[in-house]
Amino acid sequence: QVQLVESGGGLVQPGGSLRLSCATSGFTFRSYAMSWYRQAPGKERELVATINSADYNTNYADSVKGRFAISRDNGKNTMYLQMNSLKPEDTAVYYCNTRIGLRVYWGQGTQVTVSS
Repeated sequence: QVQLVESGGGLVQPGGSLRLSCATSGFTFRSYAMSWYRQAPGKERELVATINSADYNTNYADSVKGRFAISRDNGKNTMYLQMNSLKPEDTAVYYCNTRIGLRVYWGQGTQVTVSS
C-alpha cells in the first residue's frame, strides 16, 4: 500500500524558512520521480518542484526558483522541500506526489502559512 505522509508545515513570517518532508512507504522509492504541489485557497493545485529518480534532476515553478530546493534521500525513502525567503503568496497546502504506472498518489498535505 503506497503511503505518502507530509510534515513540517506551519506559520512563518515573510522572509522566513521551512523544510517540508514527505515520508513514503509501500513502493520502491528510489525508482520513481517525486513532486511537490501546492494549493492556495480558491486556486487550482499547482506543481512546485519535481526531482527525478535516476539523475536527481530537478525542475521548479518560476515562482519558486532560487528560493526553494527539492531533494531526496533514497536511504530514508523521504523527499524534502527546503523553502527560503518565504512570501505571503507561498501560503498554501503543500502535497507530495508520485506517479506509479497509471496511478497517481497524493499525501494528505501540510499547511504552510506565511504571515506577519
